[in-house]
Amino acid sequence: MDFTFTEEQQAAVEAAKAVFSGVAPDAVPSPALTPGAVAEDFDRPLWRKLAAADLLSLVLDPRHGGAGLDPVALCLVLRESAKVLARLPLLETTAAALALRTYAPDGLCDALLPRVGRGELVLTVASNGRTGHEPAQLAVCARQDGEDWTLDGTQTAVPWAQNADLIVVPALAGDDRTILALVPRAHDGVTLADQVSTSGERYAEVRLDSVRLTGREVLTADGAWEWLRDLLATGTCALALGLGESVLRMTGEYTGKREQFGFPVATFQAVAVQAADRYIDLRAMAATLWQAAWRLTASQKGTATTSALPRAGDVAVAKIWASEGVRRVVQTAQHLHGGFGADTDYPLHRYHAWAKQLELSLGPAAAHEETLGDLLAAHALG
Repeated sequence: MDFTFTEEQQAAVEAAKAVFSGVAPDAVPSPALTPGAVAEDFDRPLWRKLAAADLLSLVLDPRHGGAGLDPVALCLVLRESAKVLARLPLLETTAAALALRTYAPDGLCDALLPRVGRGELVLTVASNGRTGHEPAQLAVCARQDGEDWTLDGTQTAVPWAQNADLIVVPALAGDDRTILALVPRAHDGVTLADQVSTSGERYAEVRLDSVRLTGREVLTADGAWEWLRDLLATGTCALALGLGESVLRMTGEYTGKREQFGFPVATFQAVAVQAADRYIDLRAMAATLWQAAWRLTASQKGTATTSALPRAGDVAVAKIWASEGVRRVVQTAQHLHGGFGADTDYPLHRYHAWAKQLELSLGPAAAHEETLGDLLAAHALG
């Protein structure tokens, strides 16, 4: 394991910084403050800028117009996007594209991935907002009829489903294996019901009623869903890290300017200790994130590792730290900002809403602690 980023990964960071440099924190009101407030669509102009900068094709093979980079590079770009609360389906689209690159047949990759890289095809994933480590948690069932498939079930809290072209739906097949179905948003039998996330992003309940797909639209490769699920969780950790870093920077700037008794409050011991604790949280979030991303990269390449636990253990540890750490960072920021932190004209309340969404997305810390406990117990017995 080496946490030194390659030149290509560092170049991706610089490109992302250039694209996101002009983005202001999301101006959509928090639903907690304005009932019913929701972003009807993602930031299309920014999406086109990402495509022009080759950041949507970052993880695609060169033959599909990409740079062929790995989950570590993707997480670096996601971290930069979260610093400015970029309102984009960047995680879902790129994670699904990387899963297709890794597990889909060449014909399907050739048909879809170049369009993803150009920003023409938007993907999302019906991850159901849970850890999903048990097949019984899957809410959609799939039946095979010859070469075709039929899907029935309901997935809730699917991000940007109304704006995506394809919804990647994990489904439990009759032989207890998990498949990935590529469901067009406007397909017969697909119904979307609006939902609103804590962060103000547009979610949907996706209902599938006898949705028929061809075999070409279904991925049956072993481990595809598990790998995609772990990539989504790790990407969520990257978003939490970027958001936390931005919030801590805002807090440092504010406490360095605000004075009490003739001194900046940042010089007070109680303030300095709280800020230092949150810095330690961010360092732990970073270390566990890069460990999980490295394990994902190793498994994608088929590289053996010496870790005693499976990849899911590193992902669980990263998500535990991300969920707990980002919550503590924004809570401390609100406290040290005083009443100013609750002012809706100041962006901190938006970061707080996004942090709560990231804390709970793909399972809160408690769910991943349970997963980690199960893995440790299995290792001890084995």
